[in-house]
Amino acid sequence: MNPTIAMITFRSMLGRRRALLLFVLPGVLLLLSLVLRLTNTNDLDVDTTVLQRFALGAVLPLLALIAGTGVIGPEIDDGQIMYILTKPIPRQVVILTKLAVAIVLVALFAAVPTLLAGFILGAPAGLTPAFTVGVLVGGVAYASVFVALGVVSRNAVTIGLLYALVWESLFGNFAPGAKKASILQWALSVTHSLTDASTVKTAVSLPTAIVLLVVVTLVATVLATVRLRSLTVASAE
Repeated sequence: MNPTIAMITFRSMLGRRRALLLFVLPGVLLLLSLVLRLTNTNDLDVDTTVLQRFALGAVLPLLALIAGTGVIGPEIDDGQIMYILTKPIPRQVVILTKLAVAIVLVALFAAVPTLLAGFILGAPAGLTPAFTVGVLVGGVAYASVFVALGVVSRNAVTIGLLYALVWESLFGNFAPGAKKASILQWALSVTHSLTDASTVKTAVSLPTAIVLLVVVTLVATVLATVRLRSLTVASAE
């Protein structure tokens, strides 16, 4: 971790217009939860639907995409990253710092609102913390993938949206095979292991989910580091 890079990245992320989405998405989740509670239309099925499909399935990947690509993608696009790369800072430190910032943002704007939404809904004991943990572990994997995308491609946001909205949301609901290659399902498996609620179901076993979450996170981090090193070589040439 590099404190200076982390501080600059936090300031950059929270100062851009795109940062508004960091507040809007969890705000919608909390507002929806409040409306359901006040109108007394929530029950176990509704609570699970809100936490699974909206908090875990929509808010999390979109926030992770904003945070993951935002912490490094714009700096590469406008060339500011070269200022950092000219310093005697190991490339893995740069990536790990950027990833840490993205994970903190996901925790603050996805995991915490999920916890609050569960409390507002009055979800049964165990359901709220289970989904909060699921959002957190899923957020780590999502953030690492999107940070890597931000380093590898200038079209990271588009690719990330296609993955989150098309692969996970569309194919994941209709193609059984796609579910097993889904960060959402891996995170849901962790959630399932932490609650007895019959409404929480997953297509992936817990051991498989944990292994895949770890592997994807590590591979994405290594890929981002290797790609960042190549950017230095390219600039030197």
